[in-house]
Amino acid sequence: MIRSRRILAGLGATLLLPSLAAALSLTDQTGRRLTLAAPPHRIVSLVPSVTEVLFAIGAQDLLAGVTDFCDYPPAARGKPSVGGMVAPSLETIVTLKPDLVVATTSGNREETFVQIERLKIPIYLVNPERAADVLDLISRLGALTDHDGAAARLVASLDRRIKAVAARVAPLPRPRVLYVLWPDPLIVPGRGSLVSELLRLAGADSVTADAPDAYPRYSLEAAVARAPDVIILASHGSGQGLMVREKWEQFSRLPAVKAGRLYTADGNLLHRYGPRMVDGLERLARLIHPEAFKTPAAQP
Repeated sequence: MIRSRRILAGLGATLLLPSLAAALSLTDQTGRRLTLAAPPHRIVSLVPSVTEVLFAIGAQDLLAGVTDFCDYPPAARGKPSVGGMVAPSLETIVTLKPDLVVATTSGNREETFVQIERLKIPIYLVNPERAADVLDLISRLGALTDHDGAAARLVASLDRRIKAVAARVAPLPRPRVLYVLWPDPLIVPGRGSLVSELLRLAGADSVTADAPDAYPRYSLEAAVARAPDVIILASHGSGQGLMVREKWEQFSRLPAVKAGRLYTADGNLLHRYGPRMVDGLERLARLIHPEAFKTPAAQP
């Protein structure tokens, strides 16, 4: 009997070793340390961009739940929803039994983080602010989900495209651009925002890049006083695009309006820090510098 107990005890210790070895110690994008008992197999994403990335690297089967705003790719809508980003349903999250929740400091509330941690569910925070941070996020999610290879290939492809755009527009004059994220109240990209960087990479200077906040409210008078050469209005699928355009067309003395350089861009491409960010960059560059894209790019 004693010998049998020793054998069982030894077997139990042996069975325990793989689980201990599989424990992961991680640092998220905010510098927080967290430990997972094992690589995650059920992830709840509270971030549309993260949902896009997981699909893009082939890790969508690990998604146990998403938010109502996780609408791309279309297949994301087929995942169980936990509600909105601001106030997701904690009850639903618990029901989905995730071993990891991914959230963002720029779209979710700190109260949500605290509540999830109280439920003893590990939470991984992301906060990309620059294009390089977006590529870093893709790499991190690849490592987290054991899709390193797919993530590396995606990062390399996106990096090549970013550099190709920058090379095309580098020798050209840099027009002054007013980018309107939201019409009323007027919200624009300021210092340190991803959109300001994308405008720079596309060969332009944002007239609001000196605003101290990343995405501040801005007065219409101040925006008009900057006399932009180009105006780009972000669309959000709200059906207000025509009215917003007509509002700006009334400022007939603005250089942008005089030159007919009043454009619309898809906000989903430019405001979300997923792989489609580079699609948005390429479209921005074509709007700002159409002359740079009249001939095919030289092959390396």
